[in-house]
Amino acid sequence: MEIQVDSREHAKEWERISKQLDKLGVRYFRSKLYVGDYQSLDNARLVIDRKKNLQELCGNVCQQHERFRAELKRAQDAGIQIIILCEHGASIKDLTDVYFWENPRSNYSTIKMVDGRPRRVPKNPNAISGEKLFKSLQTISKRYGVRFEFCNKAETGKKIVELLGGEANVQQ
Repeated sequence: MEIQVDSREHAKEWERISKQLDKLGVRYFRSKLYVGDYQSLDNARLVIDRKKNLQELCGNVCQQHERFRAELKRAQDAGIQIIILCEHGASIKDLTDVYFWENPRSNYSTIKMVDGRPRRVPKNPNAISGEKLFKSLQTISKRYGVRFEFCNKAETGKKIVELLGGEANVQQ
């Protein structure tokens, strides 16, 4: 198996993932991809777009919605299926777990004077909840045919190979 990796993939993240792919005996090269971050040369109609955690995915869905939607639409128009691989960790195993996710941004608070008394108030009262993110991801999945997968950072390379339909030859 040979994997094409988007040249715009974050340097530190790529360094970590490339070591995992090396250990698995997977060949790869870097160049710009039309959409996504990883693609097997055996199937150009399937790509993986890696997200470092749910907060990054939440940012794409909420704050960068137009750019994110444009990429999903571009893939759909080209007949490319996107799998979004989110490296959130053991607490999120599948899309239904997102429903119960507690956005760390909603837990931040600050002290403000309210009616002449100091009160603790939310710093980010509009932080998206797990329930709202779950519903947004379901809509994205239905509208654009996107699949959501989850893993730990330690298994990202293996999961990429598995999702792209390859077999890894683990090297000692």
